[in-house]
Amino acid sequence: MEEVEFKKVHDPFFQLNMLSSTTTNYPHHHCVWVSGPIIVGAGPSGLAAAACLKNHSVPAMILEQANCIASLWHFRTYDRLRLHLPKQFCQLPLMPFPVDFPTYPTKQQFLFYLESYAKNFDLNPVFNATVVNAEFDGRSGFWRVKTKVTEYVSRWLIVASGENAAEVVPTFEGMNEFSGPILHTSSYKSGECFEHKSVLVVGCGNSGMEVCLDLCNFNSFPSLVVRDSLHVLPQEMFGISTFALSIWLLKWFPVRIVDRFLLFVSRIIIGDTSRLGLHRPKHGPLELKSIYGKTPVLDVGTLAKIRNGDIKVYPKIKKLACNSVEFVDGRIENFDAIILATGYRSNVPTWLKDTNLFSEKDGLPKKKLPEGWKGDQGLYAVGFSKRGLLGTSVEAICVAEDIASQWNSDGRCEFLQGQNTGIDS
Repeated sequence: MEEVEFKKVHDPFFQLNMLSSTTTNYPHHHCVWVSGPIIVGAGPSGLAAAACLKNHSVPAMILEQANCIASLWHFRTYDRLRLHLPKQFCQLPLMPFPVDFPTYPTKQQFLFYLESYAKNFDLNPVFNATVVNAEFDGRSGFWRVKTKVTEYVSRWLIVASGENAAEVVPTFEGMNEFSGPILHTSSYKSGECFEHKSVLVVGCGNSGMEVCLDLCNFNSFPSLVVRDSLHVLPQEMFGISTFALSIWLLKWFPVRIVDRFLLFVSRIIIGDTSRLGLHRPKHGPLELKSIYGKTPVLDVGTLAKIRNGDIKVYPKIKKLACNSVEFVDGRIENFDAIILATGYRSNVPTWLKDTNLFSEKDGLPKKKLPEGWKGDQGLYAVGFSKRGLLGTSVEAICVAEDIASQWNSDGRCEFLQGQNTGIDS
């Protein structure tokens, strides 16, 4: 009897039939068997993972909550956005940017590249498929991924929903009393509708800095809230991308030496930023990125506007009133609108029932690159390394190679394809 039960547990037909029978607990779901991995998210990370898998002849199903690929880039980015790093560090695996694209492609050019990428690898995501729950079924050995209407079953699950899935919106005392609009940068397109208005931008990362510059170009009067210390570096040094220069220097020197060099050259090019109210952290820019994942700001012209007074700098907000803001240093100023450049966060803990690979606190892998891409029971992560698109490419390649080795060596993967399992395929 024990021998028969053991064989049943390890029989794929028995496992799938068991899954099919248990889905009756969800009468509004129909169940679909996916022979290859399920990928959650059709942004750059999901597309890269699917393309790399296809390069190994492994099929994948991409589930995307929006009605298009790269929905963040389509709907939640401002018009003047460009890639902050040279295109060679932002291309996805197996397909470079067009040679006629500029060094720093525009938002529109990047979207064109992603559409071409999906077409080139014949990637066809399932759109309007919001994943509400994903968990590993220990009885069957498969992942069960539920959308609002369908349950997908697979041996592998790749989480590629990204670090920027949900807006971070801070709360301030008196927030409900402020009479003007308060919006996140995800809703900001351009400064056109803020012409001749006084606008307070909260957050001094790359987005906050660039939004301030954009407001200046539309004759607004922007002010910038600097809540923490930060590193601002010139986008280029000696005609070379600061990022590219850093990568090259790290091949020969330790991080701290490279950091000292970057800060020395930055002081020559852009001056002492502390005089502008932008104080540098104790850790160098590369060390800070390595330890805390905090990206240095690459200046594209904002510092010059701060220096000549077009952009004012303020410390943290204490509270809001009807049409004014009080800061922690006691100053009170009037503003017509507030833009929150306060970033994004992962939403993985809201739908993934796993606490081994991902942290419940921030929704990011507990381990850093190069280890954070692989979990247990066929769970993977792409696009959570805080290393930008370059990190995404590295993870996508690693994940695809790992799954391909299982796909090619495990006869069950091929055996199940095209078989009548009692589950839709």
